[in-house]
Amino acid sequence: MSSGFHSRRAPCTFADLGMVSALGSTTAETWPRLVAGDQSRFTERDDLIPGLTRPFGQVRGELPEIPRSLSRYACRNNQIALAAFEAIHDSVQEAIGSHGASRVGIVAGSSTAGLAEAEHAVREHTRSGALPSAFDRVQLEHGGLAEFLREVSGARGPCYALSTACSTGAKALVSARGLLNLGVCDAVIAGAADSLCRLTASGFHSLQAVCEGITNPMSRNRDGLTLGEGAAFFLVTRDRAGIQLLGAGESSDAHHMSAPQPEGRGAESSMRAALLDARLPAEDIAYLNLHGTGTPHNDSMESAAIQRVFDTPTPSSSTKPLMGHTLGASGALEAAVCWLVLAHGDAQGLRLPPHRYDGQHDPALPPLTLVGEAERCTPGSPPALMTNSFGFGGSNCTLVIGLEAA
Repeated sequence: MSSGFHSRRAPCTFADLGMVSALGSTTAETWPRLVAGDQSRFTERDDLIPGLTRPFGQVRGELPEIPRSLSRYACRNNQIALAAFEAIHDSVQEAIGSHGASRVGIVAGSSTAGLAEAEHAVREHTRSGALPSAFDRVQLEHGGLAEFLREVSGARGPCYALSTACSTGAKALVSARGLLNLGVCDAVIAGAADSLCRLTASGFHSLQAVCEGITNPMSRNRDGLTLGEGAAFFLVTRDRAGIQLLGAGESSDAHHMSAPQPEGRGAESSMRAALLDARLPAEDIAYLNLHGTGTPHNDSMESAAIQRVFDTPTPSSSTKPLMGHTLGASGALEAAVCWLVLAHGDAQGLRLPPHRYDGQHDPALPPLTLVGEAERCTPGSPPALMTNSFGFGGSNCTLVIGLEAA
């Protein structure tokens, strides 16, 4: 089952962006490391999977403190979200000043929320019989992130949370567009945040989905994903100029709780729906950001779906070998990757993030045009990029991001 949107709609422009990941705490830090294919930012940890040391895409450096008045929301997940939000704070305040607080909405997604703090609280309860005084259940609730951003931003429009596994961040942006199209908002804070925790790491390990080193997507030697954490939040507006969400496609595999449909039929459906929604042929896509987890099943089904959608393979790369798989935040962060590529375009074209792997392509997979070192592309006019997000349960979302034709 898939959906595309065909009716006349308002522009959906990414007016501002804040992001944080293992690659950096700002867009300015992230961009040079992204196009350099920098894999030096992973952190070895031995506390997330019992008995094992593995690399993780951990956010480095100091995170902003949660305001004392909002201490019930104090958890690492919300700190990571706040680090991303602070970059768009001024733009949000301008939107509130222009449109009124009730016309600025929030769609915030997460798959982990404050699970790390809940794990600590459960251990303390087991030890002492009491929960830590600093723990509040709202830290664990997926809606807690949206509530927190509401209080921090002052926005008073529609405010809600999404949690659809690895498609969460992408679906948050589609939902933001819906609020603009419905006319209930003039601007929306939209994105997602996720943080590392033992439950998630051990859960993926139990599924035999965590690789020993850094993930190696599309390789014959791939053996799983590398987990990460991070956040990306956009201010989405009705402005007619700028980088826009041109199209979106969503589908449901309805195949398995954790495995994708083997032939990638749901992935294919979401890509085709996004192209239809953007009113673009596949050949107009200048770059494809792969879901590219490095797990055997994902890479197999995704490359098969791409082969069916694109008659001529388009330049593609997975950025998960640079920042890790940030789960619910990945769709927003990888939309941010596309935003950065477009924002830094110049007369020489678009600089693309390289596909980092061991260079040994799996011959069992349909061939893809994987981006090499220092590669650029010269897109059509206007340029359009695509990003895939495929989640547990077959929850798929594809976005087409670019500049609207004049």
